[in-house]
Amino acid sequence: MRGKIYLASPHMSDEGYEMKYIQEAFDTNWIAPLGKNVNEFEKELATKIGIKASAALASGSAAIHLALKAAGVEQGDIVFCQDLTFSATANPIIYQNATPVFIDSDYETWNMDPVALEKAFEKYPNVKAVLVVHLYGLSADMDRIVEICKKHNVVLIEDAAESLGTYYKGKHTGTFGDYGIFSFNGNKIITTSGGGMLVSNNVEKIDKARFWATQARDRARHYQHSELGFNYRMSNIVAGIGRGQLNVLDKRVEKKKYIFEFYKRELGELDGVEMMPVNEWDEPNYWLSCMILSGKVRPLEIMEALEKDNIESRPIWKPMHMQPFFAGYDFIGDGVSEKLFENGVCLPSDTKMDDEDLNRIVKIIKGVF
Repeated sequence: MRGKIYLASPHMSDEGYEMKYIQEAFDTNWIAPLGKNVNEFEKELATKIGIKASAALASGSAAIHLALKAAGVEQGDIVFCQDLTFSATANPIIYQNATPVFIDSDYETWNMDPVALEKAFEKYPNVKAVLVVHLYGLSADMDRIVEICKKHNVVLIEDAAESLGTYYKGKHTGTFGDYGIFSFNGNKIITTSGGGMLVSNNVEKIDKARFWATQARDRARHYQHSELGFNYRMSNIVAGIGRGQLNVLDKRVEKKKYIFEFYKRELGELDGVEMMPVNEWDEPNYWLSCMILSGKVRPLEIMEALEKDNIESRPIWKPMHMQPFFAGYDFIGDGVSEKLFENGVCLPSDTKMDDEDLNRIVKIIKGVF
Protein backbone atom coordinates (compact mmCIF):
# COMPACT_ATOMS: atom_id res chain seq x y z
CA MET A 1 0.00 0.00 0.00
CA ARG A 2 1.06 3.57 -0.55
CA GLY A 3 2.19 5.68 2.39
CA LYS A 4 -0.49 6.36 4.98
CA ILE A 5 -2.05 9.80 5.08
CA TYR A 6 -3.33 10.71 8.54
CA LEU A 7 -6.31 12.80 9.54
CA ALA A 8 -4.06 14.95 11.75
CA SER A 9 -0.81 13.79 13.32
CA PRO A 10 1.89 15.45 15.45
CA HIS A 11 4.12 17.81 13.48
CA MET A 12 7.32 18.87 15.18
CA SER A 13 9.08 22.00 14.00
CA ASP A 14 11.68 21.73 11.24
CA GLU A 15 13.81 24.18 13.22
CA GLY A 16 14.03 21.90 16.27
CA TYR A 17 12.56 24.47 18.66
CA GLU A 18 11.17 21.72 20.89
CA MET A 19 14.51 19.96 21.45
CA LYS A 20 16.09 23.15 22.76
CA TYR A 21 13.71 23.25 25.71
CA ILE A 22 13.63 19.49 26.23
CA GLN A 23 17.43 19.34 26.30
CA GLU A 24 17.55 22.16 28.82
CA ALA A 25 15.19 20.19 31.08
CA PHE A 26 17.42 17.10 30.80
CA ASP A 27 20.62 19.07 31.32
CA THR A 28 19.23 20.55 34.54
CA ASN A 29 17.67 17.21 35.55
CA TRP A 30 14.33 19.03 35.83
CA ILE A 31 11.98 16.61 34.09
CA ALA A 32 9.31 16.20 36.76
CA PRO A 33 6.11 18.25 36.97
CA LEU A 34 6.78 21.92 37.54
CA GLY A 35 9.88 23.74 36.42
CA LYS A 36 10.98 26.53 34.12
CA ASN A 37 9.29 25.14 30.99
CA VAL A 38 5.93 24.87 32.75
CA ASN A 39 6.13 28.42 34.08
CA GLU A 40 7.30 29.88 30.78
CA PHE A 41 4.79 27.93 28.69
CA GLU A 42 1.97 29.37 30.81
CA LYS A 43 3.31 32.91 30.38
CA GLU A 44 4.01 32.55 26.66
CA LEU A 45 0.60 31.13 25.80
CA ALA A 46 -1.18 33.77 27.91
CA THR A 47 0.79 36.49 26.11
CA LYS A 48 0.08 34.91 22.72
CA ILE A 49 -3.70 34.95 23.16
CA GLY A 50 -3.91 38.12 25.26
CA ILE A 51 -5.16 36.86 28.62
CA LYS A 52 -3.94 37.45 32.17
CA ALA A 53 -3.34 33.95 33.54
CA SER A 54 -3.07 30.29 32.58
CA ALA A 55 -2.40 26.93 34.21
CA ALA A 56 -0.63 24.14 32.33
CA LEU A 57 -2.38 20.83 32.96
CA ALA A 58 -2.22 17.17 31.98
CA SER A 59 -5.08 17.39 29.47
CA GLY A 60 -7.84 19.54 28.07
CA SER A 61 -10.30 17.39 30.02
CA ALA A 62 -8.50 18.31 33.25
CA ALA A 63 -8.80 21.98 32.26
CA ILE A 64 -12.57 21.69 31.73
CA HIS A 65 -12.91 19.84 35.03
CA LEU A 66 -11.10 22.55 36.97
CA ALA A 67 -13.01 25.29 35.12
CA LEU A 68 -16.27 23.73 36.28
CA LYS A 69 -14.93 23.39 39.81
CA ALA A 70 -13.74 27.02 39.78
CA ALA A 71 -17.21 28.03 38.57
CA GLY A 72 -18.68 26.40 41.67
CA VAL A 73 -20.42 23.58 39.82
CA GLU A 74 -21.48 20.93 42.33
CA GLN A 75 -23.77 17.93 42.68
CA GLY A 76 -27.20 18.58 41.19
CA ASP A 77 -26.22 21.75 39.34
CA ILE A 78 -27.25 22.13 35.69
CA VAL A 79 -24.65 22.85 33.02
CA PHE A 80 -25.65 23.72 29.45
CA CYS A 81 -23.23 21.91 27.13
CA GLN A 82 -22.86 22.01 23.37
CA ASP A 83 -24.33 18.82 21.91
CA LEU A 84 -22.04 18.51 18.88
CA THR A 85 -18.65 17.82 20.41
CA PHE A 86 -16.32 15.09 21.62
CA SER A 87 -17.24 13.42 24.92
CA ALA A 88 -14.26 15.05 26.67
CA THR A 89 -16.33 18.26 26.76
CA ALA A 90 -19.22 16.66 28.63
CA ASN A 91 -17.49 14.07 30.83
CA PRO A 92 -16.15 16.57 33.42
CA ILE A 93 -19.73 17.70 34.12
CA ILE A 94 -20.33 14.18 35.40
CA TYR A 95 -17.05 14.27 37.37
CA GLN A 96 -18.63 17.09 39.37
CA ASN A 97 -21.88 15.10 39.80
CA ALA A 98 -23.70 17.82 37.89
CA THR A 99 -26.39 17.44 35.22
CA PRO A 100 -25.67 18.24 31.56
CA VAL A 101 -28.36 19.63 29.28
CA PHE A 102 -27.28 19.45 25.66
CA ILE A 103 -27.76 22.44 23.35
CA ASP A 104 -28.12 22.06 19.59
CA SER A 105 -25.93 23.70 16.94
CA ASP A 106 -26.91 25.96 14.05
CA TYR A 107 -25.90 25.57 10.41
CA GLU A 108 -24.24 29.01 10.34
CA THR A 109 -21.47 28.08 12.77
CA TRP A 110 -21.86 24.35 13.54
CA ASN A 111 -21.58 25.48 17.15
CA MET A 112 -24.03 26.28 19.96
CA ASP A 113 -27.22 27.82 18.61
CA PRO A 114 -28.04 31.03 20.54
CA VAL A 115 -31.76 30.53 19.84
CA ALA A 116 -31.67 27.03 21.37
CA LEU A 117 -29.63 28.41 24.28
CA GLU A 118 -32.33 30.98 25.05
CA LYS A 119 -35.00 28.27 24.89
CA ALA A 120 -32.96 26.19 27.32
CA PHE A 121 -32.90 29.06 29.83
CA GLU A 122 -36.71 29.29 29.57
CA LYS A 123 -36.93 25.64 30.58
CA TYR A 124 -34.07 25.67 33.11
CA PRO A 125 -33.70 29.15 34.67
CA ASN A 126 -31.32 27.95 37.41
CA VAL A 127 -28.13 27.09 35.54
CA LYS A 128 -24.59 27.18 36.92
CA ALA A 129 -22.53 27.31 33.72
CA VAL A 130 -22.61 27.25 29.93
CA LEU A 131 -19.99 25.20 28.10
CA VAL A 132 -19.60 26.27 24.47
CA VAL A 133 -17.25 24.64 21.92
CA HIS A 134 -15.38 26.07 18.93
CA LEU A 135 -15.75 22.98 16.77
CA TYR A 136 -13.01 22.07 14.27
CA GLY A 137 -11.51 25.53 14.78
CA LEU A 138 -14.73 27.36 13.80
CA SER A 139 -15.73 30.11 16.20
CA ALA A 140 -19.13 30.08 17.85
CA ASP A 141 -21.29 33.23 17.65
CA MET A 142 -19.64 34.68 20.75
CA ASP A 143 -21.33 38.11 20.87
CA ARG A 144 -24.76 36.56 21.20
CA ILE A 145 -23.67 33.78 23.55
CA VAL A 146 -21.78 36.15 25.85
CA GLU A 147 -24.80 38.49 25.90
CA ILE A 148 -27.15 35.64 26.84
CA CYS A 149 -24.84 34.39 29.62
CA LYS A 150 -24.49 37.90 31.07
CA LYS A 151 -28.24 38.39 30.91
CA HIS A 152 -28.75 35.23 32.98
CA ASN A 153 -25.69 35.83 35.19
CA VAL A 154 -24.18 32.45 34.28
CA VAL A 155 -20.50 31.47 34.07
CA LEU A 156 -19.32 30.92 30.49
CA ILE A 157 -16.63 28.33 29.74
CA GLU A 158 -15.12 28.08 26.26
CA ASP A 159 -13.91 24.69 25.08
CA ALA A 160 -11.31 25.94 22.62
CA ALA A 161 -9.52 22.58 22.52
CA GLU A 162 -9.70 22.57 18.72
CA SER A 163 -9.39 26.30 18.10
CA LEU A 164 -6.03 27.61 19.30
CA GLY A 165 -5.13 30.28 16.74
CA THR A 166 -8.76 31.01 15.81
CA TYR A 167 -10.00 34.61 16.02
CA TYR A 168 -13.53 35.89 16.52
CA LYS A 169 -13.71 39.52 15.37
CA GLY A 170 -9.98 39.89 15.84
CA LYS A 171 -9.82 38.34 19.32
CA HIS A 172 -8.61 34.84 20.21
CA THR A 173 -11.23 32.21 20.99
CA GLY A 174 -10.91 31.01 24.56
CA THR A 175 -10.68 34.58 25.89
CA PHE A 176 -14.36 35.65 25.79
CA GLY A 177 -15.73 33.56 28.64
CA ASP A 178 -14.92 33.44 32.32
CA TYR A 179 -12.67 30.48 31.52
CA GLY A 180 -11.12 29.05 28.36
CA ILE A 181 -9.50 25.69 27.78
CA PHE A 182 -7.04 24.43 25.17
CA SER A 183 -5.83 20.95 24.30
CA PHE A 184 -2.39 19.88 23.09
CA ASN A 185 -3.33 16.31 22.31
CA GLY A 186 -1.35 14.63 19.51
CA ASN A 187 -3.87 15.50 16.80
CA LYS A 188 -4.28 19.20 17.69
CA ILE A 189 -2.88 22.10 15.67
CA ILE A 190 0.11 22.20 18.03
CA THR A 191 0.86 19.36 20.40
CA THR A 192 2.77 18.56 23.55
CA SER A 193 1.97 14.83 23.00
CA GLY A 194 -0.72 15.30 25.62
CA GLY A 195 -1.69 18.23 27.79
CA GLY A 196 -3.99 21.18 28.18
CA MET A 197 -4.24 24.74 29.44
CA LEU A 198 -6.83 26.53 31.54
CA VAL A 199 -6.93 30.30 30.97
CA SER A 200 -8.78 33.21 32.53
CA ASN A 201 -8.52 36.89 33.32
CA ASN A 202 -9.32 35.95 36.93
CA VAL A 203 -5.79 35.44 38.29
CA GLU A 204 -6.98 34.22 41.71
CA LYS A 205 -9.12 31.49 40.14
CA ILE A 206 -6.19 30.27 38.04
CA ASP A 207 -3.97 30.22 41.14
CA LYS A 208 -6.63 28.12 42.86
CA ALA A 209 -6.81 25.76 39.88
CA ARG A 210 -3.03 25.25 40.06
CA PHE A 211 -3.42 24.42 43.75
CA TRP A 212 -6.13 21.82 43.04
CA ALA A 213 -4.06 20.41 40.16
CA THR A 214 -1.10 19.81 42.46
CA GLN A 215 -3.02 17.48 44.81
CA ALA A 216 -4.29 20.50 46.78
CA ARG A 217 -1.24 20.34 48.98
CA ASP A 218 -1.36 22.97 51.71
CA ARG A 219 1.58 25.25 52.52
CA ALA A 220 2.97 23.22 55.40
CA ARG A 221 6.22 21.44 56.24
CA HIS A 222 4.33 18.17 56.48
CA TYR A 223 1.95 16.79 53.86
CA GLN A 224 -1.42 18.33 54.61
CA HIS A 225 -4.55 18.47 52.45
CA SER A 226 -7.60 20.51 53.41
CA GLU A 227 -9.34 20.13 50.03
CA LEU A 228 -9.75 17.41 47.43
CA GLY A 229 -6.89 17.62 44.94
CA PHE A 230 -5.97 16.15 41.58
CA ASN A 231 -2.79 15.01 39.86
CA TYR A 232 -3.35 17.32 36.89
CA ARG A 233 -0.13 19.34 36.45
CA MET A 234 1.82 19.27 33.19
CA SER A 235 5.35 17.88 33.23
CA ASN A 236 8.38 20.05 32.51
CA ILE A 237 9.29 17.91 29.47
CA VAL A 238 5.82 18.17 27.96
CA ALA A 239 5.79 21.93 28.56
CA GLY A 240 9.10 22.19 26.74
CA ILE A 241 7.52 20.64 23.66
CA GLY A 242 4.70 23.15 23.97
CA ARG A 243 7.05 26.12 24.13
CA GLY A 244 8.70 24.97 20.92
CA GLN A 245 5.38 24.34 19.21
CA LEU A 246 4.11 27.83 20.00
CA ASN A 247 6.81 29.13 17.66
CA VAL A 248 5.14 27.39 14.70
CA LEU A 249 1.46 27.96 15.54
CA ASP A 250 0.98 30.67 12.92
CA LYS A 251 2.72 28.53 10.33
CA ARG A 252 0.43 25.57 11.14
CA VAL A 253 -2.68 27.75 10.83
CA GLU A 254 -1.46 28.95 7.44
CA LYS A 255 -1.01 25.36 6.23
CA LYS A 256 -4.39 24.26 7.60
CA LYS A 257 -6.02 27.13 5.71
CA TYR A 258 -4.21 26.11 2.53
CA ILE A 259 -5.54 22.55 2.91
CA PHE A 260 -9.11 23.79 3.42
CA GLU A 261 -8.97 26.11 0.43
CA PHE A 262 -7.54 23.31 -1.72
CA TYR A 263 -10.48 21.07 -0.85
CA LYS A 264 -12.99 23.88 -1.32
CA ARG A 265 -11.60 24.67 -4.77
CA GLU A 266 -11.42 21.03 -5.90
CA LEU A 267 -14.50 19.57 -4.23
CA GLY A 268 -16.82 22.51 -3.62
CA GLU A 269 -18.48 22.28 -7.04
CA LEU A 270 -19.34 18.57 -6.75
CA ASP A 271 -23.04 17.82 -6.55
CA GLY A 272 -24.25 17.82 -2.96
CA VAL A 273 -20.96 18.96 -1.37
CA GLU A 274 -20.83 21.86 1.06
CA MET A 275 -17.68 22.73 2.98
CA MET A 276 -17.86 23.76 6.65
CA PRO A 277 -19.01 27.38 7.16
CA VAL A 278 -16.52 30.23 7.48
CA ASN A 279 -18.18 33.49 8.53
CA GLU A 280 -16.92 37.01 7.82
CA TRP A 281 -16.28 37.57 11.54
CA ASP A 282 -14.49 34.25 11.94
CA GLU A 283 -10.81 33.60 11.24
CA PRO A 284 -10.59 29.84 11.87
CA ASN A 285 -7.47 27.79 12.44
CA TYR A 286 -9.06 25.21 10.07
CA TRP A 287 -8.00 22.41 12.42
CA LEU A 288 -9.97 19.85 10.40
CA SER A 289 -11.42 20.46 6.95
CA CYS A 290 -14.95 19.07 6.96
CA MET A 291 -17.74 18.78 4.43
CA ILE A 292 -21.44 17.96 4.40
CA LEU A 293 -23.01 15.72 1.75
CA SER A 294 -26.61 16.18 0.62
CA GLY A 295 -26.68 14.15 -2.59
CA LYS A 296 -26.55 10.46 -3.50
CA VAL A 297 -22.96 9.99 -2.33
CA ARG A 298 -22.89 9.21 1.39
CA PRO A 299 -20.13 9.82 3.98
CA LEU A 300 -19.36 6.12 4.46
CA GLU A 301 -18.64 5.73 0.72
CA ILE A 302 -16.07 8.53 0.92
CA MET A 303 -14.45 7.16 4.06
CA GLU A 304 -14.27 3.59 2.75
CA ALA A 305 -12.80 4.69 -0.59
CA LEU A 306 -10.09 6.68 1.20
CA GLU A 307 -9.44 3.85 3.63
CA LYS A 308 -8.78 1.43 0.76
CA ASP A 309 -5.92 3.70 -0.30
CA ASN A 310 -4.51 3.94 3.25
CA ILE A 311 -5.96 7.40 3.90
CA GLU A 312 -7.56 8.31 7.21
CA SER A 313 -10.83 10.26 7.49
CA ARG A 314 -13.57 10.41 10.11
CA PRO A 315 -17.25 11.12 10.61
CA ILE A 316 -18.31 14.38 12.25
CA TRP A 317 -18.54 14.01 16.05
CA LYS A 318 -21.54 11.98 17.15
CA PRO A 319 -23.75 14.33 19.24
CA MET A 320 -23.80 13.82 22.98
CA HIS A 321 -27.56 13.25 23.20
CA MET A 322 -27.11 10.26 20.85
CA GLN A 323 -24.38 8.68 22.98
CA PRO A 324 -25.52 5.69 25.07
CA PHE A 325 -24.00 7.11 28.26
CA PHE A 326 -25.70 10.52 27.89
CA ALA A 327 -28.98 9.32 26.39
CA GLY A 328 -30.92 10.01 29.60
CA TYR A 329 -30.09 13.74 29.66
CA ASP A 330 -32.19 16.48 28.09
CA PHE A 331 -31.52 17.94 24.65
CA ILE A 332 -32.75 21.35 23.47
CA GLY A 333 -32.93 22.00 19.73
CA ASP A 334 -34.16 20.96 16.30
CA GLY A 335 -31.73 18.16 15.51
CA VAL A 336 -29.17 20.16 13.52
CA SER A 337 -26.28 18.42 15.30
CA GLU A 338 -27.73 15.03 14.35
CA LYS A 339 -28.01 16.01 10.69
CA LEU A 340 -24.42 17.30 10.64
CA PHE A 341 -23.25 13.99 12.13
CA GLU A 342 -25.22 11.90 9.66
CA ASN A 343 -24.02 13.84 6.61
CA GLY A 344 -20.53 15.01 7.56
CA VAL A 345 -16.98 13.88 6.77
CA CYS A 346 -13.73 15.09 8.33
CA LEU A 347 -11.15 15.09 5.55
CA PRO A 348 -7.40 14.46 6.02
CA SER A 349 -5.95 17.70 7.39
CA ASP A 350 -2.42 16.73 8.32
CA THR A 351 -0.02 19.67 8.00
CA LYS A 352 2.74 17.39 6.70
CA MET A 353 0.76 16.73 3.50
CA ASP A 354 1.98 18.16 0.21
CA ASP A 355 0.09 18.83 -3.03
CA GLU A 356 0.73 15.28 -4.24
CA ASP A 357 -1.05 13.95 -1.16
CA LEU A 358 -3.93 16.40 -1.56
CA ASN A 359 -4.36 15.53 -5.23
CA ARG A 360 -4.37 11.83 -4.33
CA ILE A 361 -7.19 12.43 -1.83
CA VAL A 362 -9.21 14.62 -4.19
CA LYS A 363 -8.87 12.14 -7.06
CA ILE A 364 -10.31 9.33 -4.94
CA ILE A 365 -13.24 11.46 -3.74
CA LYS A 366 -14.03 12.62 -7.27
CA GLY A 367 -13.89 8.98 -8.33
CA VAL A 368 -16.65 8.12 -5.85
CA PHE A 369 -18.83 10.87 -7.33
